[in-house]
Amino acid sequence: MAFALTLPEPWANRGWKAKIRERLEPPHVTVLYKTSAWRFDLRTEAFLDKEPSPKDVPDEVIGAVRSNLALLRQEWDRMYPENCIYSTERKPKGESRDE
Repeated sequence: MAFALTLPEPWANRGWKAKIRERLEPPHVTVLYKTSAWRFDLRTEAFLDKEPSPKDVPDEVIGAVRSNLALLRQEWDRMYPENCIYSTERKPKGESRDE
């Protein structure tokens, strides 16, 4: 089952969506508008594809995704524990994962 991030208005009313809906590598959220889809990497915070152009995504939509990265990463890890984001992120030097 997909996880849908609630986008702010007017973008949600205009048909924009952001969903975690597949478990392809690397972990990502898909931004959708009509028949176009953009994959946004939840680890690197960059678009995975050059087409369609990421410039076509409104700044406010990307802002909503970026401001909800912690929630999106948590949902990804819950949905796909075999490919967790947080288990692969680096901790600052001197910290172990067991702390």
